[in-house]
Amino acid sequence: MVLMVFNTLRKRREEFTPLRKGEVSIYVCGPTVYDFIHIGNARAFIVADIVRRYLEYKGYKVKFVSNITDVDDKSIRRAEEMGISLQELGEIYSDAYFEDIAKLNVRKPDINPRATQHINEIIELIQILVDKGYAYHVDGDIYYDVAKFEEYGKLSGNKAEALNLGARVEINPDKKNPADFALWKKQRGNEPAWHSPWGKGRPGWHIECSAMAMKYLGESFDIHIGGKDLIFPHHENEIAQSEAATGKPFARYWLHNEWLTVNGEKMSKSLGNFVTVQEALRRYNPQVLRFFLEFAHYRSPVDFNDESLGQTERNLERLLRTLEKLEELEEREYSTVEDETLLEEVEAVKEKCEAAMDNDFNTALAISTILELTRTINIHIEKNAGVETKTKEKTVEILRQLLNVLGIRAEKRRLDQPIVMERLINSIIKVRQQARERKDWKTADAIRDELGSIGFIIEDTPEGTKWKTRES
Repeated sequence: MVLMVFNTLRKRREEFTPLRKGEVSIYVCGPTVYDFIHIGNARAFIVADIVRRYLEYKGYKVKFVSNITDVDDKSIRRAEEMGISLQELGEIYSDAYFEDIAKLNVRKPDINPRATQHINEIIELIQILVDKGYAYHVDGDIYYDVAKFEEYGKLSGNKAEALNLGARVEINPDKKNPADFALWKKQRGNEPAWHSPWGKGRPGWHIECSAMAMKYLGESFDIHIGGKDLIFPHHENEIAQSEAATGKPFARYWLHNEWLTVNGEKMSKSLGNFVTVQEALRRYNPQVLRFFLEFAHYRSPVDFNDESLGQTERNLERLLRTLEKLEELEEREYSTVEDETLLEEVEAVKEKCEAAMDNDFNTALAISTILELTRTINIHIEKNAGVETKTKEKTVEILRQLLNVLGIRAEKRRLDQPIVMERLINSIIKVRQQARERKDWKTADAIRDELGSIGFIIEDTPEGTKWKTRES
């Protein structure tokens, strides 16, 4: 079957054909390590992980690179606020990032470069742009001249002359064009800095990714993945500076996932409505979180709410319980009509799932197909005391293969402990609130103290009673 992907660069679905037969090169924009990642960030990493897993499932050898941005304006400010070095800050939050994605069963990249370890490559790339006339010097800063790149805007649809100033575009009256972006920033005050032909300073955000991607994947590579919010200016600027330097296409396919929302509004740190992965994992099982983020197509928005997560938990629990019951079912040597029918349906489901994934990695359709299969398997189990050995082995094998593509571990354990805990605590809080409304302070205080003794902190606020675990 042919794999079709929606290429943001062309604004259409296209047949995927790698540069080298049997091999795929992927670059993913990793985190800026100045804070813990939130669930919206995690969606991008899970999407990339699924793309990687499915390409490997199809037999490709995948080279997967994802960077760490450990120097930029935000990280410098945060290090100053915390009174630690930029390196210490990077270690704290990169370690937290790896711990978070590991819990979500996101595999580590083959190569995980850090910006601060690639200053020489970044300087070399900037020098090429200066020599070719695509960059200019302003009092120690180096800016990219967007007017020189005729195709600027081809990814996002934003043309240079119509650009509004964005949050990451410096306002500097000395720039030729307000949309010109920094490749190198001179040192200001005691900021971390490196030596360069233009004086001490540090790289801009966009040039870091171009330098690292080209070092490990070459001047042209297959797939670039990231969140929709990175299309402009980050990915647009990556294309402009990379293609101006090499004269070759940068990434051939650009995949962007939609935002995660909270009550219909984009989840983001700037809006203050984000939920960190660490916070979410205190409330939900990591398998449930991952399955929830896969329940919609990656180019469709997902609203983060308890009701949807509860339904996701029930679906995943049913799926894993079905697999467990099947594995424990007694085997027999002879085959029945029911066994043959089951095997045919399993093979058909495999083909349907592959067709769904070949259609721009449609996990939503693949998952619904797998859940339909669980109903078929459960009916078979109810009607039969056993199953023919080949049928059982093939069914288990295919189910496990499909779950592996989705990054779901087929574990023989309950998924519901975190979500049940939250429901239980909320129920206790309601009982305490009723006692408070009756002015039964003795009971209310006793409940608070008892919860406190087992690690739950209860806070009565004007917005209502809130709780958290002591380690929060």
